[in-house]
Amino acid sequence: MRIYVGNLSFQTTEDNLRTAFEAHGEVQEVAIVMDRDTGRSRGFGFVTMPDSGEANAAIEAINGSEVDGRTVNASEARPRPSGGGGGGGGGGRRDRY
Repeated sequence: MRIYVGNLSFQTTEDNLRTAFEAHGEVQEVAIVMDRDTGRSRGFGFVTMPDSGEANAAIEAINGSEVDGRTVNASEARPRPSGGGGGGGGGGRRDRY
């Protein structure tokens, strides 16, 4: 199960987040989303736990608790929208005669 974790401190590392969730079960993957331009955390990330029972227990325990001095939000991650990439194309010149 993939878990969304929001309101993370900019100082929170993937190791810190892994440690918080490992207290509740096996953690398969941790990813903190980084800003492409600045290289700084965007304040949210995802944790993947293979056992849904452990994942739900982790969500219950961690949602509303403090991690690195910030009260974090944890919930089951929503699926990515289908259709790929964000935003539309457009642009280009439109000649009018």
